Amino acid sequence: MYLIVDTATDPAWNLAAEEYLLTQRTEPFFRLWRNADSVIIGRHQNAYAEIDRDFVERNRIPVIRRMTGGGAVFHDPGNVNYSFFDLKDRRFTDVVLDALRPLGLEGRCEGRNDLTLDGRKFSGTAVCRHGGRVLEHGTLLFDASFDRLSAALKPRPEKFSGKAVQSVRSRVTNLSEHLAAPMRVEDFIAHLARHIGSALACTPYAYSETDLAAIARLRDERFGSADWNYGASPDYRFSNVRKFPAGLLEAHFDVKRGRIRNLHVFGDYFFVRPTEEFCALLEGCPHGQKAIAGRLQTVATGDYFSGISPDELLTLFI
Repeated sequence: MYLIVDTATDPAWNLAAEEYLLTQRTEPFFRLWRNADSVIIGRHQNAYAEIDRDFVERNRIPVIRRMTGGGAVFHDPGNVNYSFFDLKDRRFTDVVLDALRPLGLEGRCEGRNDLTLDGRKFSGTAVCRHGGRVLEHGTLLFDASFDRLSAALKPRPEKFSGKAVQSVRSRVTNLSEHLAAPMRVEDFIAHLARHIGSALACTPYAYSETDLAAIARLRDERFGSADWNYGASPDYRFSNVRKFPAGLLEAHFDVKRGRIRNLHVFGDYFFVRPTEEFCALLEGCPHGQKAIAGRLQTVATGDYFSGISPDELLTLFI
């Protein structure tokens, strides 16, 4: 098995590397990596229903869809990710737990995919298969910011209905809180590389130029694309009600392949042009703040909703 310890923290690049190593290579790999602040959602989740969009967009936190299932997680540099790529369908959680014991951390495996310490979750795993290969990857909360985690993953599920997989929130803990002595996250990564690398007889691996070019291509075409990260969300129904000084508005619409369909707006607002005309102007617009704001800038919104500004109207759709 080969060992990769990545230093890149671009989440789109890191998720692209996961797909590349699973689908384009045949060798077994063990990989350690970290992301800058980001929200990583499961393959079949509705991106919009998993996040606090105001917080995420205000802080420019990217939302990236991974290949594997499961729920949404918040990544930051205090969160260490591990990945195993193999031809055999076997679980590597015991190898991870064994690596923690020399640090005085007696974790255990609970449920389908959780690793816990004193009853609190510090890791979740997910599995993906491609051909004869298997990817098992997971998180290790070492020194993550729970304040930012809670703020980013604070959805408004009452606005959404559909068949998307919803995340289940768990009581979590940082491994650093349970250590007898302080430890830097970089030293923790080095410990995992040594211990697991030795247990699996790993050989260090350096990406080739061919590897890097293929990963960059996947990042640009898929994991850095809004069509994949948001547009690949399952179809869903969105509704929202906002009270403005100039009147109350209520919006209902479907989102299919990430785009607004069948919009209907109701309320006690005043207007000089028919609401149906406004709804037609938003038909097919991507359901995202930037796209909707751009579309509203091209519309004389005051003709349709007297006294309500485009910025106010935008809040009805997100």
